[in-house]
Amino acid sequence: MIPIIRPDLTFDEVADELKAVIDSGWLTTGPKVVEFEMMIAERVGVRHAIATTSATTALHLVLAAAGIGAGDEVLVSDFSFPASANAIVQTGAVPVFVDCRPGAFDLDPEDASAKVTARTKAIMPVHPFGMPADIKALVALGEKHGLLVVEDAACAIGGARDGIACGGGPGAGCFSFHPRKLITTGEGGAVTTDDDTLAARMRLLRSHGGQTGPAVGLEFVENGYNYRMSEVQAVLGLAQMRRLDAILADRRATAARYRERLAGVNGIAMPQFDIPGEGTFQSFVILLDDGIDRDGLVKHLRADGVETTLGTYAQHAHPAFARFGYQPGDLPHSWRAQRQSLTLPLLPRMAEEQIEIVTHVLVGALNADCHR
Repeated sequence: MIPIIRPDLTFDEVADELKAVIDSGWLTTGPKVVEFEMMIAERVGVRHAIATTSATTALHLVLAAAGIGAGDEVLVSDFSFPASANAIVQTGAVPVFVDCRPGAFDLDPEDASAKVTARTKAIMPVHPFGMPADIKALVALGEKHGLLVVEDAACAIGGARDGIACGGGPGAGCFSFHPRKLITTGEGGAVTTDDDTLAARMRLLRSHGGQTGPAVGLEFVENGYNYRMSEVQAVLGLAQMRRLDAILADRRATAARYRERLAGVNGIAMPQFDIPGEGTFQSFVILLDDGIDRDGLVKHLRADGVETTLGTYAQHAHPAFARFGYQPGDLPHSWRAQRQSLTLPLLPRMAEEQIEIVTHVLVGALNADCHR
């Protein structure tokens, strides 16, 4: 089976640092986490990076630190993993789902603009599969209405558009280091920002709301969380961050080979290549014509040794968010993307033979019985 993804990490490149951390006895947030944060901040081009337990807790941490809660609304990309909207719900605020552009995966700024109300406090655009959203347009929308822009850059470390690094715009950016991402720490995430006040409050809330007290111990001044990254996780992340440029170049090259082989194949589109800027290709995702049975195609490919799945989810269409008044299909372009997107394997240093197998099996399936 050719898997969808495999972490770009070996034991040998982390063995010495891991041993040093374990021998030190300091396993929770410490100097390795600080070094990891500094490397992320430098890469994104901001003053602050705050490492967390996941991208989901990173998103929640930003919203909580910004004081967003009950009665507030947050615009959010509908075509995304539900972690995006879950973080909003966990603050007590209401997610307002924004459709993606027709035939594409990224958030539609026009649909976002039409959904701003007096209760809107923030906008959370997702960089889908590491392809940069139109942050320039969304920052302008935020400035017009006084909205905090929180980039869900879970898949996008190293991406950029219009001279703005993903996660480097005004407001904050949130990254994931899950095993399916470019950089993995097993689980883990980070927030990036240039806002000194926001960064200070996030650091406070990340560790139970405690700060150095006037005497022995801590003084707890906020009801915070335990969102701290461990030293072991940071060691894993550091090893890959040192190779990030090579990782990005490798993924972009594999995506380009897929594009060359699939160009002109009837029944598919490749929207990732229509997005300007520098994407990361955390996943290689195609969009199938409506007449193609995506789920049947997934079964066909798996039977032939190629692991595939959907792109991601139309959040509004899932029961968890029905109480906010949504029905499946209310956001038609996102709804279509959930039903017709297909993720193909994209592995570190993927062999030409593997790309040939994937594309050959895919084209064969499209020409066989995978039509409705």
